[in-house]
Amino acid sequence: MSQATRIGVVGVGSLGYHHVRLLRAMDGDGGVGWGGGGVALAGFYEIDAARAARVAAELGVHAASSLDALLDQVDAVTIVVPTPAHFAVAKRALERGVHVLIEKPITSTLEEADELLAAARESGAIVQTGHVERFNRAIRGALPYIAEPRFVESNRLAPFNPRGAEVAVVLDLMIHDIDLVRTLVGGQVTELAAAGVPVLTPSVDIANARLRFDTGAVANITSSRVSRDRFRKLRIFQRSGYLSLDLAQGSGEFYRLRDELDLSTLTSAPRQLEDFMEHVSLDAPEGEPLRLEFESFVAAVQGRHPVLVSGEDGREALALALRIMRAIETSLPSLAGLPGA
Repeated sequence: MSQATRIGVVGVGSLGYHHVRLLRAMDGDGGVGWGGGGVALAGFYEIDAARAARVAAELGVHAASSLDALLDQVDAVTIVVPTPAHFAVAKRALERGVHVLIEKPITSTLEEADELLAAARESGAIVQTGHVERFNRAIRGALPYIAEPRFVESNRLAPFNPRGAEVAVVLDLMIHDIDLVRTLVGGQVTELAAAGVPVLTPSVDIANARLRFDTGAVANITSSRVSRDRFRKLRIFQRSGYLSLDLAQGSGEFYRLRDELDLSTLTSAPRQLEDFMEHVSLDAPEGEPLRLEFESFVAAVQGRHPVLVSGEDGREALALALRIMRAIETSLPSLAGLPGA
């Protein structure tokens, strides 16, 4: 595609509002990243008419009268409706050949994910999954230094927010870190143990999972939506050193073993960290992760770059999240069968 990509947004709740805001800022600026291309924001569709009117007035963006009316006007859409509605909206778009960026989790079930991916193959449309943490500055800065992680510790805590609470915290928050760990470690999960408890909702609000990969790596992931403060940190241990990433701040540090180090000397006497490790500040270009995600999506739609977070990636993250949920249900049988469990 040489002309601007016509794009729309489906769902303008708290997150969808920012989709519209950022895409409006990208509209016609000709400065979309990944080398050229442009965006034309066609509008949005929101099922809540009062909400649609408020957003249209505040942002000066066209509110389509129906989903079909929006799909008639676009080449691509971002889908920001509640998770249970992802499948129905995405399938209608894909059947028209409209490219989709679907917020995480890609769908509620693997069967739905597989049907969407089949529809995309049939129509030739692109599916990108909205795992926005892939575009976090800390992750982008760390990637050049990742080398066969052996142990990963992830903690993601947040105050309670009704948005996303229709599903368990594993699908709401932990799935971010499931995708990151899969991306950083590689390989397949061979062993899994998990526990979780409901606190404020009928489903799981606090969860922990311990994963062992066929690479030998181990990951320990904790997520909670019952916290006073926000906390998003990732620590990665590998033979070359230790990375500490603050995803909330978009910053990170790498403590790297010195090349000239004789490891046998470490057993002779206590040593200061600086004696055997050097500090490397991790850096990457500035950029709002959500905008970078949109730029990558547009580049893929225009054929200028591969999809960075594919529908298949979203499907695999969902598969692992559902395995974790089944393990939690085994340890807490009272959860089985509850809505959103």
